[in-house]
Amino acid sequence: MAGEGGNAIKRTLRRLDRFQQAHRPFAFAYGVVKKYGDDHGSQLAALVAFYGFLSFFPLMLVLVTVTAFVAHGHPHLANQIRDSALNQFPVVGPDLVDHEKALPGSGIGLAVGLVGLLWGALGVTQTLQYAFAEVWHVALAERPNYLVRVGRGLALFVLLGAGVVATVALASLGALIGSSLFAGAVGLVAATALSIGLYVAVFAMLSPKHVRWRDLVPGAVVAGVGWQLLETVGVQLVQRQLRHSSQLYGTVGVVLGLIFFLLLVSQITLYAVEINVVRIERLWPRGFFDGDATAGDVG
Repeated sequence: MAGEGGNAIKRTLRRLDRFQQAHRPFAFAYGVVKKYGDDHGSQLAALVAFYGFLSFFPLMLVLVTVTAFVAHGHPHLANQIRDSALNQFPVVGPDLVDHEKALPGSGIGLAVGLVGLLWGALGVTQTLQYAFAEVWHVALAERPNYLVRVGRGLALFVLLGAGVVATVALASLGALIGSSLFAGAVGLVAATALSIGLYVAVFAMLSPKHVRWRDLVPGAVVAGVGWQLLETVGVQLVQRQLRHSSQLYGTVGVVLGLIFFLLLVSQITLYAVEINVVRIERLWPRGFFDGDATAGDVG
């Protein structure tokens, strides 16, 4: 009986395998998921999220400190920034909006924040370069040396910093000019478009030189839209749920929520890279069973 049950399951899986291989959308999606697993995508995403966590709080320190300096002469403008831009950062952003918790402007605080931000951000950029090389199967001999990676990491840090500030500002457009629903929608669309463009630039910078930038657009669209949705959902979740439970769970809940958010961002980004790789190298369809290798499995 046990053998018959096992055979029935195997026959069912083989029918599903034939079905997904015969239908392009399912075959492509399974090819992306399988390659993500083959490349140990979960471990790579966790490493990116770890360094992202190390750089997140220095980033918040820099933003809040700069805002405090602005508040010294223009309190109304500083309040608008706190109520709009900082509130866009899920998990911890809404707490930073509270004016009673806002940090005063401090040169030491700004210096500490910049050093911590640079250290953590270089960890993120170095890990991203490693992850892209693994996903694209770049040979060790063809990978750039340490100095080139550091220089590329600094350039990527500047690009990401400018992009994040711009997307947050665009997403906050409605609040900044009067909480207009139309302005908010326009700001959200513009922020999504900018996020997609930012992902295209990052993918082009970190992908092999033979890959054309227009071939990276599909993955960038998925990543840009995914980031914007995740940011919006994250902010709403904090405003409606986590803020009310913060007194009960304290710092632990905030930290866990932030780590989970950064992990999701990292996974979305790596899945977007896999979409481009599978599409460009035609690594699909792929089979469920190792013994039934397809052209996508050996490509």
